[in-house]
Amino acid sequence: MTSSDTAVQAPDYGFSHDLRVVKVVLQRDIFRFLHDVGRAVSMLFQGVMMLFVIGVGFGSLVPSAPGGADLTTVMFPGVITMVVIGTAMSSAASIVSDREFGFLREMLAAPARRIAIALGKVLAGALLATFQGCLILAMAGFAGIPYAPSLLLTLVGMMFLVALTTSALGVLIATAVKSIEAFMGVSQIAVMPLVLLSGALFPVGNLPAFLGAVTLVNPVTYAVDPMRQAVFAHVETTPETEALFNPGITWFSWQVPWTLEVAMVGGAGLVFLVLAVARFRRAEH
Repeated sequence: MTSSDTAVQAPDYGFSHDLRVVKVVLQRDIFRFLHDVGRAVSMLFQGVMMLFVIGVGFGSLVPSAPGGADLTTVMFPGVITMVVIGTAMSSAASIVSDREFGFLREMLAAPARRIAIALGKVLAGALLATFQGCLILAMAGFAGIPYAPSLLLTLVGMMFLVALTTSALGVLIATAVKSIEAFMGVSQIAVMPLVLLSGALFPVGNLPAFLGAVTLVNPVTYAVDPMRQAVFAHVETTPETEALFNPGITWFSWQVPWTLEVAMVGGAGLVFLVLAVARFRRAEH
């Protein structure tokens, strides 16, 4: 018997095995989310508060033009984006808690490639965040937005893209921190300023020059703007209201097309996903 016959062969996990691992990780995170009713309800409640309390309250200070959209309509795409980003980041926090309780080490010791586990985590966060966003989307009629099938499909597609990008970013952050407190702190510092300075909660048409420059380099801006353009394409407004509430994004007087904005968000998501998978494979858990 030769040494090659007695050598222990390293397990060769095929594509079908990786898919099963992704499915198991995905199912576990979904069941975990469904059993954590408080987290789901709190995220939904925050979105409703943003949309109907802040939107109606501040909307009374900014009355809509005749035949135009009110502030609740303007805020709707931004509120969806905030809920999606918040849920995706919260889902990624499960990696940190799993590490603290030792469950992540058991997962990594299982016969599964780390890349499959990381992809399962990213996909779970994206699907859960999209589901939460759809709950807000169901309230579109209360914000004066029609339930047009083309609009709903566009918004759901954008929600999933934003959720996938944010979930990959969350997994990347989760592999670099050691405690849930550190993760929440880093995620708040990384995400909240970007959301607040993206025009999610207010129109960016009349911002001061320095804030306008910040919105141009803010990646979340390019997630909110295509959704807002899709909404305004299905809402009857005056040209004045359109110019104020939906000015679009311009680079040196060039109007950035929404297709390029979507491509930029998708490209950022791909970069975060590659970095998250690479970091997850190298990290010691």
